[in-house]
Amino acid sequence: MKSIQELEEIRNRMRDQMATREKSGGYRIVVGMATCGIAAGARPVMRALIEELQKRNRNDVPVTMTGCIGVCRLEPIVEVIAADGSKTTYVKMDENKARRVVAEHIINGNVCVDLTIGAAEKQAKSKE
Repeated sequence: MKSIQELEEIRNRMRDQMATREKSGGYRIVVGMATCGIAAGARPVMRALIEELQKRNRNDVPVTMTGCIGVCRLEPIVEVIAADGSKTTYVKMDENKARRVVAEHIINGNVCVDLTIGAAEKQAKSKE
C-alpha cells in the first residue's frame, strides 16, 4: 500500500496531465480514437500532441478524444477547432506531424495545409 503522501503526489501529477485535456483556450484538439484510429496509430499521435503542448507550456489547449470521424482510410485523424468554431481536419497523422501541427498551427497560427483532408483528397484524385 502506498502512503497518503505518495498517493497525493500521484494525484497531483495526474491532475496536471488531465488539465491539458480539460482547460479551454483559443484552440481545442480532438483525436479520432475509434478502433480504426487506434489501429492506425492514434494513441502515439495523441501522446505527442499532449507532450508537445506541455513542452511549450500551452496548458490552455484541451486534447480530447472522440469515436469514429468517418474516414477510416485517412486515420489517424486530428481535428483542430478554433475559438470561432472553425475546424481544420488533419489526416494520416504520425507523431512528427502532430508535433508540427502544434508548432505551426497552435503556436504560430498557420494551418499545415499539406496535412489536411483537402490535400489528401487532391492527391488521391491526381493519382486516378
